Amino acid sequence: MKVAVGIKALNEEAHIAAAIESARAALARVGGGQIILADSGSSDATVAIAQRYREVRIVQLSDPALRSCGTGAQLAFQSVEADYFYLLDGDMVLDADFLCEGIAFLEAHRDHAAVGGRVREVNTASIEFELRARNDRIKGSAVAGEVDRLDCGGLYRVAAVRAVGHFADSNLHAFEEFELGARLRAVGWKLARIDAPGVDHHGHATGGYRLMLRRLRSGYAGGPGEVIRAAWGRPHFPLVLRDFAQLRYSIAVIGWWVTLAALLVSGLWVAAVGIALLPLGFLVWRRASLRLGLYSLATWNMIALGFLQGLVRRRRAPDVPLPARDISRAGD
Repeated sequence: MKVAVGIKALNEEAHIAAAIESARAALARVGGGQIILADSGSSDATVAIAQRYREVRIVQLSDPALRSCGTGAQLAFQSVEADYFYLLDGDMVLDADFLCEGIAFLEAHRDHAAVGGRVREVNTASIEFELRARNDRIKGSAVAGEVDRLDCGGLYRVAAVRAVGHFADSNLHAFEEFELGARLRAVGWKLARIDAPGVDHHGHATGGYRLMLRRLRSGYAGGPGEVIRAAWGRPHFPLVLRDFAQLRYSIAVIGWWVTLAALLVSGLWVAAVGIALLPLGFLVWRRASLRLGLYSLATWNMIALGFLQGLVRRRRAPDVPLPARDISRAGD
């Protein structure tokens, strides 16, 4: 079998059928392949909908306490029997032609471990995804060329991933694509994004600030600190220090907190007000919007707080297979 599409999902009943149908259509154009749904314990109709498709293998996480973004991706990958693996989120639709284009690219570029296409944010009603779509148009997943990660999924050489131990670190609640990219690049592999449609991403409809609070409660915000913990003492640690923007944001914000506290303790109120307003002014200018500037400042503070949380969070061995059960047929 040449290609497998892994779909990670948790309560995606609104989108899972479209995700599966898109995977089927894309695989049909490369002569077929494997579809694996990695479910992290959905309580809605996600699994029941997926069970309508007899060719879909459904593996469900046995212990919901292990849920994380990295867990979902690794759960899909550990069942792969193919040369290439595409990771798809349950709220995404894969372009029908991308597997053809991705395979052609990887077969022509033997020094690349993975390739992605353009990502289109469908839901921009939430300020979070409005900003993400805007950033992507400038420097993110809508821009072709060499990259340090494949946010929102991509097509990977299975042999290259297995050579670096595992697909995704199940300890990571976020930034698992960056961490995987760093491990691959540390041993000489390259990653690229090509100028071809990859996926449509529907994203969360939850308001930006509510989503931010949810990420703090769920552990997602701890991703930056977890990435540093995962890299400590490993060959890819220098790449993480150099390329991980969230680390720089966290250090800058923590330094801002310390400076503000020192000024307030010293009674330098005017200076404290100036320092307090400085990052807001910068972000409002950069975003050309007070609304987006305020949200960006809140996001930076969430990243810094999450960084500290993730830095002290306990880790499990990332190479140990995740406990799961096969529920590919209704009633299993």
